[in-house]
Amino acid sequence: MATAALEIEGLRKSFGGVLAVNGVSLRLEPGRIYGLIGPNGSGKTTLFNCITGLERRDEGRVFFNGQPIDGLKPYQIARQGIGRTFQVIRVFPELTALENLLVVTQGDRAAAMERALELLRFVKLEGLKGEFAGNLSYGQQKLVEFVRMLMRDPSLILLDEPAAGVNRTLLNDLLDAVRRLRDQGKTVLLVEHDMKVVMGLCETVFVLDHGEKIAEGSPGAIQMDERVIEAYFGR
Repeated sequence: MATAALEIEGLRKSFGGVLAVNGVSLRLEPGRIYGLIGPNGSGKTTLFNCITGLERRDEGRVFFNGQPIDGLKPYQIARQGIGRTFQVIRVFPELTALENLLVVTQGDRAAAMERALELLRFVKLEGLKGEFAGNLSYGQQKLVEFVRMLMRDPSLILLDEPAAGVNRTLLNDLLDAVRRLRDQGKTVLLVEHDMKVVMGLCETVFVLDHGEKIAEGSPGAIQMDERVIEAYFGR
């Protein structure tokens, strides 16, 4: 069996006695787009935080390209080749769109500039490179954050609610960019509440409910799964 891009084994995380993630195991093959869905409070963002080192797991293991990363600090995990975005936009409003990308780089300034301009073109924002990020629309700021995460060329990309609050035109640009990244061999795992986005973009979907994985499969199979229907709508 080929080495998984990401493998999680029996991960558990609790907060003050509340079990946020309960024994979750996932396996992500390279070069595919995965969705992670579930009702509010089902543990999706906590799972992201445990993968990226922002939260320390209580139990379980996390492997990236076959190597354990649990226990590493967030910056060490990022350097391994994992990039993520957050639910709440984290741009520098008083820096330009271009400067927001350059701020995460070190070393060769010319190479970083070339990379930043390439990424702004990638999401059709090159014409706004000199605009302060604080003056951009919400959707444009999300695209800036998205490509800033790509500055280090991660092979595993975690997107936390990329569609939230983004107009349809900019969202289509973002989704096209995600597909192109997949075509380049990147692996993508996204948390998303917009089921139209999930069903149209993802090849495999994982479903969490009360911290547990209750289903895994193709978008079509997930839509018909009784456990998923019950989790979202009840009996």
